[in-house]
Amino acid sequence: MRRTAVLLVVSVAGVLLAGCVTTSQFMKARSQGARTDVFEEVGEKDTVRRGYALLEIRASIKTHTEGFYLLESRDSLHGKKGYPFVLNIDGQAVVWKVDGREETIPIHFEKGGRNPEGGTGVRYEIRKKIRLAAGSHRVFFGLPAEDYYREFDVTLKGGKSYTLAFEPVYKKQRREPRRFLSSLDWLEKSMTEARP
Repeated sequence: MRRTAVLLVVSVAGVLLAGCVTTSQFMKARSQGARTDVFEEVGEKDTVRRGYALLEIRASIKTHTEGFYLLESRDSLHGKKGYPFVLNIDGQAVVWKVDGREETIPIHFEKGGRNPEGGTGVRYEIRKKIRLAAGSHRVFFGLPAEDYYREFDVTLKGGKSYTLAFEPVYKKQRREPRRFLSSLDWLEKSMTEARP
């Protein structure tokens, strides 16, 4: 009986460790694309060409400042320059590295309640516009510093412009409300079509 319990614990630990390695390897693989012909970055004033769509990617996250946690790993990118955002569409990848800016905002909203991004931290955000062919595409969006990603399908109509936005939802610590100092729980995704 004892031997069975030990084997069960070892098996569960092995599965959990393998899952972590797999997630890291998966993130690394998605950061390196095999194609270069799926999308191209365009300027703010670029227009939609026939048979193509414009997709603006917006994402934001707030982390603690560098050195906030005494025992945090030196490899952590929280509060440092070069925080990466990864986009991979149909095998073409890009890594956008952002330096971020220190931000202090009120802990409570004016109408009451706690602001999950209240306090002093470092804000990282991207706003990038790409052009790609109309149709269905497989999108991967990840934050390697958080070991977090989302993968999903989108369908874009030719001649249209879209905004794909990601908003952070932070973890809770015990009975406390969600807040950025507890790290990222997930990214809330929304996609809207721009009005002409």
